[in-house]
Formats: sequence, C-alpha cells, structure tokens
Amino acid sequence: MAKTSPAEFVRQVRQETSKVVWPTRKETMVTTIMVFIMAAVMAIFFLGVDQLLSYLIKLILG
Repeated sequence: MAKTSPAEFVRQVRQETSKVVWPTRKETMVTTIMVFIMAAVMAIFFLGVDQLLSYLIKLILG
C-alpha cells in the first residue's frame, strides 16, 4: 500500500466530507424527538417488567 502524505490525507478527507449529505435542521429535530420518545417508551416498558418480576419473586419467596 502506498504511503500517503499528511497533506494528501487532509485533501482526501475534505473531498469525502464534501460528498456527505448532511441532514436538515428539521430532520435532526424530528429524529431527536423520536429518540426521546422511544427512550421514554422503553423506560416505561422495562419499569413494568421489573415491577412484574419483583412481584413474582416476592410471591415465590414469601
């Protein structure tokens, strides 16, 4: 594999970065809100599962 100079590396990185399609502000906000909603839903789900398992363990062990 050929050696790449630091200047060539930086030039290649800039070329590749210019090809990236960056999300719009709206896309970023919608995605962020969806992540928060899904995190809240999963937290509630695992809270319910934890409470159910806790209840069952207490029932079994007395």
